[in-house]
Amino acid sequence: MSGRIRVIGGGLAGPEAALVAARMGVEVDLYEMRPVRSTPAHETADFGELVCSNSLKSESENTAPWLLKQEMRRAASPLLECADASAVPAGHALAVDRVEFSRRIGERIEQEPRITVHREEVTHLDEADGITVIASGPLTSSALSAEIGRLTGSGHLAFYDSISPIVEADSIDKERVYFAARWDKGTADYINCPFTKEEYDRFYDALVTAETVQEKEWEKLDYFEGCLPIEELARRGRDTLRFGCMKPVGLRDPRTGKTPHAVVQLRCENLRADSYNLVGFQNHLKYGEQARILRMIPGLEQAKFLRYGQIHRNTYINAPQVLAERLYLREYPGIFFAGQISGVEGYTESIATGMLAGVYAARAAQGQDVMPVPRETGLGSLVNYITKTEAKHFQPANITFDLLVPLDEETRKRIRDKKERHRMQCERALEAFDGWWAGQSGR
Repeated sequence: MSGRIRVIGGGLAGPEAALVAARMGVEVDLYEMRPVRSTPAHETADFGELVCSNSLKSESENTAPWLLKQEMRRAASPLLECADASAVPAGHALAVDRVEFSRRIGERIEQEPRITVHREEVTHLDEADGITVIASGPLTSSALSAEIGRLTGSGHLAFYDSISPIVEADSIDKERVYFAARWDKGTADYINCPFTKEEYDRFYDALVTAETVQEKEWEKLDYFEGCLPIEELARRGRDTLRFGCMKPVGLRDPRTGKTPHAVVQLRCENLRADSYNLVGFQNHLKYGEQARILRMIPGLEQAKFLRYGQIHRNTYINAPQVLAERLYLREYPGIFFAGQISGVEGYTESIATGMLAGVYAARAAQGQDVMPVPRETGLGSLVNYITKTEAKHFQPANITFDLLVPLDEETRKRIRDKKERHRMQCERALEAFDGWWAGQSGR
């Protein structure tokens, strides 16, 4: 086997694409601009640094995130193996120790002789440079963004994403909180901060009147609907948070036997369990305001915050306009896209498209054709969305059952149970994926 490709980006999709392509016998030049040039959100130059949450979402059987991860495991996804090996307790979700996760990714890249790492910014794109995978992520530099805009012709879009705060474990008042997972799924890995109605009302009033970070003239705060700051959600109504990130259902307090009026959940950040993040509490408040308001949460009155919430820019292409189903630009078949810049949202989705782009790019470099991943699969459904949905109103998407091929009408009428229908969709998807993957890995 032979061939060489260039991969741009050292986040999640880039290392995954590089490791997969190298495993297939292709030489890889992996480019990452950090630490030569950093971003507003990254704190290190490590591969696979998780900027926002540390969760790769649900591991509950027959859910859409579970399906996507099962497909990746069957293809021996390198980064998912790193995630599994660095997992921390998180109930029915897969969450990782950020530092250990990055360390394992870096170690695998260092040990792969076919990968050459280049710590420099890429500012020029040309098919003459050979097969290229662009996985530069949501914080793509302005120079590379301009190059992508030049190539695509249609320009590219941007939305704003937010980061949740992290609190030191020892500063949490354990007398005021309790451990539980929603509906008792998995183990009781989450710390729950319960609110009475009076406590919630005081918190809500403080939140909606808090001072936010001032918008700069060049900014347009076009938030991604699936990751709105808590103050934006709160402005939609007094009980909006109680049906979102502060939802109390399924979180009965074992000390009282009752369900609180509202709950803030804290999820473990690392294997040492010395820090927790506030689940769903991304925000755009000034740091002083965060310190004041977040300490109104029961149990966090004396909290020491290791990181406050913040906002950063996410950049992505209008994939339905420019991207083919094999993840290359229609006008430039030697240039592939993967990760959040391709129009997917979420860690798992980014790794998955990196894995797929690695396969496609490696085969292209070797002069071999490859069948697109089947539409029936979770990964195929995700690709189908970003390449074939309506371009005018395109927004990044996570993997959901809405994206999967539905069962036929007769089966839907016969099978009324939603869980059973989901099980059948997952079974069909995994069977289709196994057949497709056997054709790729068996070459």
